[in-house]
Amino acid sequence: MSRSNCKSALKNLFEADAIIQNFSSMNRLFPSERVSRGDGPVWELPKGVQLSFKQETMDWAKTRSVTSLLVLHHGKIVLERYFHATQPSDRRMSWSMAKSVLSALFGIIRSDGHFDDLDEPVVRYVPRLKNGAYRDVTVRQVLQMTSGVKFDEDYMNPRSDINRMARYLVSGGSMDDFVASLTDREAAPGELWQYVSIDTHVLGMVIRGATGHGLPNLLSQHIFRRLGLEAEPYYVTDANGVAFALGGLSLTTRDFARFALLMQNLGEVDGVQIIPKHWVLASTVASAPTTAGEAGYGYQWWIPADAEAGEFCARGIYGQYIYVNRKREAVIVSTAADRNFRNEGVFENNIAKFRNLITSL
Repeated sequence: MSRSNCKSALKNLFEADAIIQNFSSMNRLFPSERVSRGDGPVWELPKGVQLSFKQETMDWAKTRSVTSLLVLHHGKIVLERYFHATQPSDRRMSWSMAKSVLSALFGIIRSDGHFDDLDEPVVRYVPRLKNGAYRDVTVRQVLQMTSGVKFDEDYMNPRSDINRMARYLVSGGSMDDFVASLTDREAAPGELWQYVSIDTHVLGMVIRGATGHGLPNLLSQHIFRRLGLEAEPYYVTDANGVAFALGGLSLTTRDFARFALLMQNLGEVDGVQIIPKHWVLASTVASAPTTAGEAGYGYQWWIPADAEAGEFCARGIYGQYIYVNRKREAVIVSTAADRNFRNEGVFENNIAKFRNLITSL
């Protein structure tokens, strides 16, 4: 894939007349690696008693440019809709929902004997970061996004760090090199919570450094081959084949739901423990020093400000959500191309909509 094609794809990625199609076609727009689902049987998702699709839900879906909406109760599909000519077979871009998948992988790798102490420095596993902004940041701090590293994540500002990073990558740059080049800080490690996607790439570097394997292979081996996916995922990579850990996974809506059910079931499927139960519980509780009264953050998972026990979500730009409510045994996956996703109150309103959908279950 030529660099000029990647640059052109990046320029048009979020344009109103192309964004929906683009989010279902990331493997054709950017370098990508297939992630094997293995040859095991598909985890069947039977249908349950169907929820009525009310006009108010249709209005919300239209306003938020929703492309798919899937609700499961007791592991059964009770609502499934696709919009804007998307299909169940589309593999939709996760964006930052991939962070939460990576957290699950970290928990599994840790149970295999790595990372005994979350408070050890990341440079133990990634020595090349010893002279940069991550020189004394711990594994726990990148999990919680309290590294203190200065990184502007304003997608609407063409001069922001996140957009500068994107241009660097499509020009053939290395994601690892970009991270190593960062030197500035907003605060000392551990003092400030700030959503910094680059922390997740460092988490991926830590996993690769500890295991000697790439993320696609690790995800395939430890999660996807064991989860009964219906379609092979893919991972966007940089020019060197390194996975875009902070947001590059593409799965079908139903396969995102299978992962959500795994989390609802405390990491277990059919009596087999895939993710350690203690890690599922620890990672989905608000533990980072976020602002009081606002959404909490765990280990790469979001927790609504007024969450009941066992309520948490993965969240990606432009309206991607995996919502889990363990008490009500319900999960929701919603994908979108919402160009107004950063408007005030959108996150809270979306959570309110998800809660409203499951009140009658």
